[in-house]
Amino acid sequence: MSLVRRTAPLCLVVVCAGILLAPPVHTQSPPRPSSWLDPYRETAARLMQAATADDFAWRRLAELTDTYGHRLSGSDNLQRAVGWSLETMRRDGLENVRAEPVMVPRWVRGRESADIVHPPQHTLAFLSLGGSVGTPAGGLEADVVPVASFDELRARASEVKGRIVLFNAPFTTYSDTVTYRTNSARVASQMGAVATLVRGVGPTGLRTPHTGSVQYGMGVTPIPAGSVAAEDADRIVRLTAAGTRVRIRLTMEARTESDAMSANVVGEIRGRERPNEVVVLGGHLDSWDVGAGASDDAVGCIVTWEAARLMARLGIRPRRTVRIVLWTNEENGLRGATAYATTHAAHAADHVFALESDSGVFEPASLGFSGSAGARSLMRDVTALLSPLGLSELVAGGGGADIGPIAQAGNAPMMAYLGNPSRYFAIHHTPADTVERIAPQEVSRAAAAIAVIAYVVAEMPERMPR
Repeated sequence: MSLVRRTAPLCLVVVCAGILLAPPVHTQSPPRPSSWLDPYRETAARLMQAATADDFAWRRLAELTDTYGHRLSGSDNLQRAVGWSLETMRRDGLENVRAEPVMVPRWVRGRESADIVHPPQHTLAFLSLGGSVGTPAGGLEADVVPVASFDELRARASEVKGRIVLFNAPFTTYSDTVTYRTNSARVASQMGAVATLVRGVGPTGLRTPHTGSVQYGMGVTPIPAGSVAAEDADRIVRLTAAGTRVRIRLTMEARTESDAMSANVVGEIRGRERPNEVVVLGGHLDSWDVGAGASDDAVGCIVTWEAARLMARLGIRPRRTVRIVLWTNEENGLRGATAYATTHAAHAADHVFALESDSGVFEPASLGFSGSAGARSLMRDVTALLSPLGLSELVAGGGGADIGPIAQAGNAPMMAYLGNPSRYFAIHHTPADTVERIAPQEVSRAAAAIAVIAYVVAEMPERMPR
């Protein structure tokens, strides 16, 4: 999306002129936000102006993803990103900056390939699924049985033994379709399959497979599991529907190694009156090991961190503490979220509000909220301050995998910054998740909105209703 200002097209000028010449239409003015917000308006405007004045946040996002790349749990890239985050938070003037250690799983992709060897030779766009086992050293070769659902698989159970099952379930929503990624290998293994392939869990992109976790379950023989691009999945289905036998060769070095040390990164703006009451914001620093993890979830880390950086830069110190947490191991274990909730269990009730950004920042964005009716009414007033950003409406769906454990323990209201899902899932867990896909103004707008929300919730005289 270009930042260049364009001249209005002639048709728009004509339309506007017509509006000016038309008789006045009397419409009802939008209701004025509650007067209790008046003391916060000036500071909110300062935060929005500072956040959107330049592309600082986008440049920091580019620095993180360009310098440290993808950041799978247990990798050197993630450890280096943790160190950079700690050092940079301190330079920003954040307080109580620290690493809270977490042991995380270490899965290694290794070399991998998938090829149709009959009828033509064709290399598939392929990624092993996270947590998958590898193939035997020489690879494996088998015919393919394509199915569109678990029900179809069960109906064709007699065809499965000794074959590779391809789940070609078209993407609807992530929550509906991701079950084929997480559960395909478990179900197919129980029927005697030697491997599974899953159509990429996202809208059809530019021949991009989607990685992500696979789960085997207790008592199930693990079999190799991978993702293929939608275009390749459709090709296999067309061939088999025409009566052609399709045979695939898989070679995968995927393996799981011993747990590794990682950390949640924490930094704060300490509250001036009630420092023990905490407004927690954050995203997850780890990512899958393809692309650069820009949208999932480096940008979530940057836009929440930016809220605290702007407060430090502008000399804003609210009543309560604003705490930034960059969680580790969201993608394949949630150990960072679990460790944070355990470490801070004795003070869970002091977490008055939690906001997570882990759905991208693509426009048009929205704000999801979960909480009591009283908290929702209050937050509806707060978000009225964001009307200059076009983000004044609340929707359902507040929360997140990382803030969930501590917010639920403390019964705290939760919010999520929700990017446009069609754009987000097109690159989610793919090699295409790079900073080039994200416009600078999308990052700045998200940072501005989060900064205002965090400031008001941390500054208001009474804590958010539970």
